[in-house]
Amino acid sequence: MIIPALDILNDKIVRLYQGNYNLLQYYNYKLSNLLKYYVSLGINIIHIVDLDGANNPKNRQKKTFLKIINKFKNYIQIGGGIRNIHDIEYFSSLGVQRIVIGSAIIDKIHEIRKWIDLYGNDFIVAALDVRIMKNNKKIIFTNGWKKNTHIELESILKKLLSFNIKHVLCTDISCDGTLLGPNLNLYQEIVDKFPCIHFQASGGISTIDDITRLKNTKVDNIIIGRSLLEKRFTIVEAMQCWQNELSHV
Repeated sequence: MIIPALDILNDKIVRLYQGNYNLLQYYNYKLSNLLKYYVSLGINIIHIVDLDGANNPKNRQKKTFLKIINKFKNYIQIGGGIRNIHDIEYFSSLGVQRIVIGSAIIDKIHEIRKWIDLYGNDFIVAALDVRIMKNNKKIIFTNGWKKNTHIELESILKKLLSFNIKHVLCTDISCDGTLLGPNLNLYQEIVDKFPCIHFQASGGISTIDDITRLKNTKVDNIIIGRSLLEKRFTIVEAMQCWQNELSHV
């Protein structure tokens, strides 16, 4: 599935370069119009990140999200500063399709099983952001990619699988927002090792060929942000490419 991504900061659509708030690009789109357009084309899930909430959960853009969730709640996968049961319950009560949990996957790993049991494994998406180190060690970073956890990706995936996790959004930080292409080796490795997990690939996608190559790794979903906003290709072209690749599987 193709999942368009929209990052929101101060009620505006933006993109960060490798998660850096100092390297910020604003885009002149109206959020509600883009959502309406994506839904009209048959997009099932739209990935939205509250960058204010990610930076400080107390600054969550509640007014903005109340408006869009009220209209598009069945299509929204939302993340950004969701770190406890109260945050999960808040978005669950609004009726979003899925919520994305990042830092809390590491900081509150002992609670994750309870959250999955309570809300279901189709509701919770685990977001794992990695840097590829020496010897191909995939180390997880949290807290806006500032904190090195020194924990390897595979060890957390094994634990999450034991918790009955279904959806995992995995991002190579070095690729995010760069348009330099995705880390195909990363996705091929984790899909091969954890075939029961539905992976969402994110970061670096700049061409239609990137979609084809990612699809060949057998990831279940591809998240695309900057390329669509900068019209490198259209959402329709992305969807057609995905469907064409599906027909060849």
